[in-house]
Amino acid sequence: MADDFEMSVRKFLKQVGVTAQQELERAAGSIGDGGPRTRMARAVITLDGSDLHHVVEAEIVLPDANG
Repeated sequence: MADDFEMSVRKFLKQVGVTAQQELERAAGSIGDGGPRTRMARAVITLDGSDLHHVVEAEIVLPDANG
């Protein structure tokens, strides 16, 4: 049982990491020049049937216009 749980959590976290990176890169590319070079990013993890509400926040440095 513990092995199944651990594997399913790892699979979920891998999916979160890959898709979140893709979406952050897409979103960063749509932000125009002239504003601040950093933005706050936030991820919220919940689990149905529990009171879990875990928030992770970090500052993301946007790419400059030259790449």
